[in-house]
Amino acid sequence: MSSAVAVVISITAWRILMLAFDRTDLFVDEAQYWLWSQNLDFGYYSKPPMIGWVIRLFTVIGGSDSSFWVRLPAPLFHMATALLLMPIASRTIRREAAPWAAMTFATLPAVSLSCVLMSTDTIQLTFLAVAILLFLRLTEASSAMAAIGLGLSLGFAFLTKYSVLFLLPGVGLAMLTLPTARISWRDALIAAAVGTLVVSPNLWWNYLHQGITIQHTESIANWSGSDGKSGLRILSGLSFFAAQFAVVGPIVFIAMLWAAKRVATGQSGDGVKLLAWLSLPCVALLTLQAFFGGANANWAVPAYVAGTVLATGVMMTMPWTVVRTSLVISAIPMVLIPVMTAFPMTFKLPNGELLMKRYMGRSIISSFAADTARKENIRVIVADNRPILADLFYTLREEDLAIYARPISVFPANYYEQIFPMPISAPSPVLYLSESKLTCQGEPAEVAARWLMPFGYRAGHVFYAYKVDPSCLLPVHQALAQR
Repeated sequence: MSSAVAVVISITAWRILMLAFDRTDLFVDEAQYWLWSQNLDFGYYSKPPMIGWVIRLFTVIGGSDSSFWVRLPAPLFHMATALLLMPIASRTIRREAAPWAAMTFATLPAVSLSCVLMSTDTIQLTFLAVAILLFLRLTEASSAMAAIGLGLSLGFAFLTKYSVLFLLPGVGLAMLTLPTARISWRDALIAAAVGTLVVSPNLWWNYLHQGITIQHTESIANWSGSDGKSGLRILSGLSFFAAQFAVVGPIVFIAMLWAAKRVATGQSGDGVKLLAWLSLPCVALLTLQAFFGGANANWAVPAYVAGTVLATGVMMTMPWTVVRTSLVISAIPMVLIPVMTAFPMTFKLPNGELLMKRYMGRSIISSFAADTARKENIRVIVADNRPILADLFYTLREEDLAIYARPISVFPANYYEQIFPMPISAPSPVLYLSESKLTCQGEPAEVAARWLMPFGYRAGHVFYAYKVDPSCLLPVHQALAQR
C-alpha cells in the first residue's frame, strides 16, 4: 500500500514540476474557466460553477493568475482520486488490488492529458470517488454522517458537470438487483435532501437565466436534432466507442468489457457486479447517445472511477504481464505529454505540424490585437469568435482595454455574448478582430492591420483588425433602432 502511495505522489510531483515549465497557451475552455473564476456565480453559460470556484481558490492561494496556478488543481485532484480508489478496491475486489487500482488510474492516458489541462472532468472524478466510497460504507452500516457526506459529494459532482446524471441508471439497477448494494431508507433520504440542498443554488440560477446551461447542454447533445441531422449516426457511435480505448488505454478498456461478460454469465461476486453497474451502463448510454446525437470522447469519463477498479480486478486474474504491460503503455503518455508541453515547438508530425498545435498560437493573436489597439489609440476590442475572446480576456487581463463580444443574436451563442456583449454606447472607433471580411453599410471596413498566423491552431490563417464605428457591428435590428 505504502509503495503505491509513494508512486502516485511521485507521479504527481513530476506533473507539478513540469507544469512550471509548460509553454502552451491556456486552451479555450481553460481561459473561459479562468474568467469564470474572476466573476464568481452559482452558474455559467455552459457548465455549473464548481470549476470557477476551484480555480479562484488556487489563484488566490498562489497570488497569481498564471497558467501554472490555473492548472495546478488538475494533478492534485487526480492524485486524490487515485488514492481514494485504494479503499474502494479493498472493499469491492480485495486488498491486494488496491495499490494496482491507484497506479492504474494515475497513469490512464486521459488522466495524463488532463493533468496539463484544467477541466471539469478532473474535479468531478474526485467527488465521484468520495461518493462511491461513502456509498460502500453505507451498504455496510447505517450512518447519518456518511449519508450527509454522500449527499455533499454527489451535489458537488453535479455542480461540476451534469454528466454525473449518466451514472444514476446504473446506481438504480445496482440497488434493485443487489441486496448488498442497498442502503437504509433513512440514509437515502438524508443523502437526497443534502444533495438537493447543494444543487439548488445552481438550479435557481438556471431558472433566473432561462435555463441557459440546460439549453446549452441539450444543444451539444443534439437531443432535438438541432444540427439538422437526424437518425442513426453509425460513424459517430463507432468513433466514440473506439475512442474509449485511447481514453483509458486498450488493456484497461478490454478488461472492462471482459468484466461485463463475466457479470453477464454469473461469474462475478457482488463487489464486481456493483462496480460494473457503476461504470458499464454509463459507457453504454453515452455510446447510444453518440449513435443518435453525437458525443465527445470524454463524456464517459465518470464511468472510469468504478471502471478502473473493475478493470484492475479482471487484470489481476490474468498473468502479471497483463498488468505490467498496461502500466508500461500508460507510462508513455504519462512521461511524454508533460515534456511536450515544455517543448511545444519541438515535437512535430511527419507533415511538419506541431503535435501541440491546438494549444499554441492563441496568445500571439491577443498580443497582435493589443499592439494594434495601442498604435491606433483605441481602448475597445471586439470579436465574434469564442476561442479568440477567451484568450483576449486572459492574455490581456492586465491591459487597460475593454473587451466585448459582438452581439450577433438575440439568444447568446456563448458566455461572452451573454455577459460581455458590446454596448451600443461603446466609444468610437472600436477594434474588431476577425478572420472574415467586414463591410459597413455596403462598403469595405477600414483595415487597421493584418496578421498571418505563423504557427499554432490557426497556422496559415489571416486575421484582420478593423477600425470601425460600433454601429457597424450591431445586429440589423439594433443598428436600425440606433438610427
